[in-house]
Amino acid sequence: MAAQVSYSSTRGQSPELSFDDVLLTGLAPDGGLYAPDHWPTLSKAELKSLAGQPYQVIARAVISPFLDDTVSDAELGEMIDAAYGRFAHPAVAPVLQTGPADFMMELHHGPTLAFKDVAMQLLGHLFAARLKARGRQMTIVAATSGDTGGAAIDAMANRPGVNICVLHPNGRISEVQRRFMTTVEADNVLNIAVEGNFDDCQALVKAMFADVDFRDAVSLGAVNSINWARIVAQIVYYVSTSLTLSRDGEPVHFCVPTGNFGDIFAGFVAKQMGAPVGHLVVATNENDILNRAMRQGAYKPDGVIATQSPSMDIQVSSNFERLLYIACGRDAELVRELMGSLKEGGFVLPQNLRAAIAPDFSSYRASEEATAAKIAQIWRETGQLIDPHTAVGLVAADGARANGLKGTLVTLSTAHAAKFPDAVESATGVRPDLPARCRDLYARDEVMTVLPNDYAAVTDYIRKAFEN
Repeated sequence: MAAQVSYSSTRGQSPELSFDDVLLTGLAPDGGLYAPDHWPTLSKAELKSLAGQPYQVIARAVISPFLDDTVSDAELGEMIDAAYGRFAHPAVAPVLQTGPADFMMELHHGPTLAFKDVAMQLLGHLFAARLKARGRQMTIVAATSGDTGGAAIDAMANRPGVNICVLHPNGRISEVQRRFMTTVEADNVLNIAVEGNFDDCQALVKAMFADVDFRDAVSLGAVNSINWARIVAQIVYYVSTSLTLSRDGEPVHFCVPTGNFGDIFAGFVAKQMGAPVGHLVVATNENDILNRAMRQGAYKPDGVIATQSPSMDIQVSSNFERLLYIACGRDAELVRELMGSLKEGGFVLPQNLRAAIAPDFSSYRASEEATAAKIAQIWRETGQLIDPHTAVGLVAADGARANGLKGTLVTLSTAHAAKFPDAVESATGVRPDLPARCRDLYARDEVMTVLPNDYAAVTDYIRKAFEN
């Protein structure tokens, strides 16, 4: 029987936890992110038996090894069936062929039309079940660059035992993204528009977790990709797609539009589990800290630029810390030193870390002009409308091919074109329609509060809003 996974902070100064505790804790008290002490693996026989199975079957096999015995196999199966029963496509993450060896994985068939739904729908069930079992109430606070907020609110609205507050950068996300958050009628939902950028929102959330008094007073929890359970749920579609497209065990490469690094890190974990995942291509927009880190070794924030792909308008990619932790052999002291230097403007990756990362990852940057041109090209050549984040991924995929990447390559389509209608219309002259299931979105009333980028103002508002 495989050893049960336990979880440690990437910064090494918080207690080791079980999955159940990690789920409900979110960010470690020392400011680090929880990571598993070892990678559960799927044998060749297990992988062979999973090939061609429904998404839900693969999800149970992939997720189960990361959990502890507080969630039974039967209970996990019920949660998975309920979560993915809400998706508009029976395959959950269908794959389209776009070239002889090129594919696009559609991750926007969930309730809020973005890849965040894949993990968040399952998290809603996990949170509700575990809080009920413990007789607990929790306040979830999340920062969003656009899609996490809507997905989290849809998953958590009206669930007993949970309050949820989402911070988004005021005026820096699309109207559709905003409305998926602000039009949900539920007493346990709070929306705050922060006068700042996503990194400001993320910094506020991290400060809340470091504030013991506030954390304990509201029983703070997290659903951003700082929560390990988010990563676990996203591993599934890499396993599923790689098994579908691999021939005789040949690796399948993935190109991922990347902001907070959680989605692509899930692909890295799938590879560690034994799935036939090959190279992982990081696709960034003009907020290219990850591209600079991968190519030059400099992880130095350089001011957030507003782009047509706002979910990637990030200069501090939280989950990159998890990769650094694994790449340096789980040396928490080194990670603590590196992340601490962000306050002084960033750091240069040690050569051994760059060497450890290079076999699995490469990166490419898409300019605003190239992104718009790719949206127009896909429309012109195929009649399909794609969103700007998907376009960033396809630009990077072109770069990887031009630099000699051979074999099957899957680009992740992370959002529906209708979530970014202005950018798509500007590039193609065609305004994408919302799917019928959410076509009344613009008619719904919005509720949100605009607050300054001020820790005291935000935390005071949250305390008062959820006082009982």
